[in-house]
Amino acid sequence: MLRERVITALVLVPLVLLVIFWVPHELTMGVLLVLVALAAWEWAAFPGFTRHSARLAYSGAVSACVLAIWSYGVDRSELDVLMDLAILWWIVALLWVVAAPLRVNRAAAAIAGVLVLVPVWLALVRLHKFPEYGPQLMLFLLLLVAAADVGAYFAGSRYGRNKLAPKVSPGKTWEGVAGGVLAAAVLAALGVWYFGAATAPFLVLCIVVAAASIVGDLTESLFKRHAGLKDSGSLLPGHGGLLDRVDSVTAAAPVFLVGLERLGLLR
Repeated sequence: MLRERVITALVLVPLVLLVIFWVPHELTMGVLLVLVALAAWEWAAFPGFTRHSARLAYSGAVSACVLAIWSYGVDRSELDVLMDLAILWWIVALLWVVAAPLRVNRAAAAIAGVLVLVPVWLALVRLHKFPEYGPQLMLFLLLLVAAADVGAYFAGSRYGRNKLAPKVSPGKTWEGVAGGVLAAAVLAALGVWYFGAATAPFLVLCIVVAAASIVGDLTESLFKRHAGLKDSGSLLPGHGGLLDRVDSVTAAAPVFLVGLERLGLLR
């Protein structure tokens, strides 16, 4: 398992860097659309769409929403409402995980997939095109989420005692959350130096983004448990499905983008 994880990571890292830094922005948008379509295919299992035709239809519907936004114009100010809706959705998701983790039905799972996958495409596309530092900010977001994940894993493994959300993800602990936030804060300090951002606001934003990434992870776990699945798929050997790798990013990306746009930290 570890060997597969390492090999997959060694293959993916150069591809991710290629898409972020060395291809035209429109091609990056297209690659992200393909990833959203694949993620939607996996998400279709959460509402119980077991037939290939049903999963294909669900993936097509999510992709159609993304294409509609693309054709409308991703930079249009009217789409700020979609980002606000994404933030509202993740607040609802947090309350859902905390207050009613066992109350899931097929319709809710299907709607949730749209609310998760469509906004993250727009957030990543806008982030990639962000003035001056776009590709660097996109990579920084991925590193920030990875730092929070790694910090949470090691702190939780070593010190974990108090369960974070036992009905959703029994392995996660509050000590792991603290470790993840600490790791994200260290990376955020490097971000302040690299981007020349306002120190305190940028650090706070990165900590909020790290917290959001945990909510994204827990939300996918909630729907996987409802569907009786251990992994969202098997696309990535050693890692499970695509959603298993990007679930944290789905929540982190909209929060990071909205924070940067509304607070003007890099302008």
